[in-house]
Amino acid sequence: MPTPPENRELSPFTGWTRAHWEDRADRLLLAVRPYATPRHGLIELPGPRPSWSGVRSDGLEGYARTFLLAALRVAGAHGDDPLGHLPRYAAGLAAGTEAPGSTGPESWPLSTDVRQAVVESASVALALRLTRPWLWDTLDDRTRQRAADWLLPALAPSPVDNNWWLFGLTVAGFLQDAGVETDRAAAAIDRSLDRIEHWYLGEGWYSDGDNRAFDHYNAWALHFYPVLHAHLSGDQDLLARYGPRLRAQLDDHVHLFDADGAPLPYGRSLIYRFAAAAAPWLGALTGHTPLTPGATRRLASGALRHFLDRGATDEHGLLTLGWYGPHPPLVQSYSGPASPYWAAKGFLGLLLPAGHPVWTDREEPLPAERADTVRPVAPAGLLIHSTAADGLVRLHNHGSNHVAAPEAGEDDAGYARFAYSTRTGPTAPPDPADNHFALVVDGRVTRRGPAVPVSTGPCWAASLHTPLPGVRVVSATLAHGRAEVRAHLVLGAPEGTPVRQTGWATTPEGPTAQLHPVHGYPPAADPVPLTTGATLQGPKTRTAALHSTTSGAESLFVSLASLTAEPDPAPVTALATVQVSGRTLHVTWRDGTTARLTLGPEDHPGVG
Repeated sequence: MPTPPENRELSPFTGWTRAHWEDRADRLLLAVRPYATPRHGLIELPGPRPSWSGVRSDGLEGYARTFLLAALRVAGAHGDDPLGHLPRYAAGLAAGTEAPGSTGPESWPLSTDVRQAVVESASVALALRLTRPWLWDTLDDRTRQRAADWLLPALAPSPVDNNWWLFGLTVAGFLQDAGVETDRAAAAIDRSLDRIEHWYLGEGWYSDGDNRAFDHYNAWALHFYPVLHAHLSGDQDLLARYGPRLRAQLDDHVHLFDADGAPLPYGRSLIYRFAAAAAPWLGALTGHTPLTPGATRRLASGALRHFLDRGATDEHGLLTLGWYGPHPPLVQSYSGPASPYWAAKGFLGLLLPAGHPVWTDREEPLPAERADTVRPVAPAGLLIHSTAADGLVRLHNHGSNHVAAPEAGEDDAGYARFAYSTRTGPTAPPDPADNHFALVVDGRVTRRGPAVPVSTGPCWAASLHTPLPGVRVVSATLAHGRAEVRAHLVLGAPEGTPVRQTGWATTPEGPTAQLHPVHGYPPAADPVPLTTGATLQGPKTRTAALHSTTSGAESLFVSLASLTAEPDPAPVTALATVQVSGRTLHVTWRDGTTARLTLGPEDHPGVG
């Protein structure tokens, strides 16, 4: 297929138009066709290993997630389907539900047997809802009944107590529209929305369960399903409730995208890549967005181009298990070869008609391109930090934890780091952790474990963690321009306990990282470079580390750090002057502005 020509007048940042989105959707769909079973019930993609749910579930996943992409492509064209996407999925629906749960070559697993089928039922139901006039309404009654019977168990209470509740909601929304078990579907919707309400912490931020897991699931699940359901149902009461929350989330979410299009990699399921663009599209679709149409398209097209231009698909045109190419440390055990196709959500914008301003307005720059920003996210304990000179985005983490963090063992690299960026790390075990502060006991560094947020301010965030029984660490980050002040107050550690602070993990061709001791470290000590192996940015990285020891009942360690893609950057010591008095830091930034941070008492640090 010929590639559509770029339009740099309409899209000065990416060159892409709606035609490029349609073209990329078609290419992704055509690439998976050779891996479909004869009657199209399963799409069995190649990969390094199956998911923990098994190969049959993975085949269903291949069908369901690419069906969602096909549905967005065809529904966005008002049923026009010149490449014949929908007939293949209609045939697959009939084949997969003919004898579900059996060992037949096309049969789908039952969600009562394989819980991953609950997840995939949501994609199937949403795809059916979007394409109802062109697919569901054309099926014979027997096929519709079998498909409904397969979907109905998803209305039961969720087997996983997190965003999974919204899969049942999504199935229920379709069944309501189709007139199937409408009372039961309505009850499932109410139950699901009631459950996620417990996790809403304000300002557009949900925790993904009874914990403090903040990540892209806010954008591609916790807002995506309720708001899209309200929109498709025409339920103005629901939209009035959830739409403003989406708008508030997008106020922060737009700041997580690099000038080069990359969404910030933190949390889990990062193999979904440009699904991070789903929420901005949803805001444009429903009108609940702070973004202009041109900024929305610039963000979404930038994200899609970022990955497709950097090898996210292999030589067969298939999305790989990674960020760019394959990257095993990034892959969760629940992920199989077809899991990356949840990225289909990133094509939600195709539901907007070709004449919508999101397609016809001129692209506008992202926040990371317009001005230096330090943006606190109080409910999540996060600090978003970007610089316009290089368009680089950083996230300082003082409140996000893993959904199921173990009591012992390794930290989750996607949640436990003190900082993340769009152009670095994170490292993965057994390599040393980047952006980590630890005590060193018997030659082993301590894990961070759950970070308890303490407070946030205009340029700072603080948290508390317990690396060892009886030992507490109060940590804070202040940011301004590209400068970071990192402070750690260690309370209750034995005299002379070694500590280690690490900086950013960078590739040889990546940005420049700096780390400099300010207080508590030997004043003339140069950082020790650590070899930290592969990250999602490349196969080889280096990470600077500072070393010291505790002294007395409390010890304060302060350093200056910087990450920049500017050429020949000035030393980090030129960016800020830090004076320490007891537990108080007095910071004078390069432009003459000042900040004051007091770490203490340990659960109430303050800044002025």
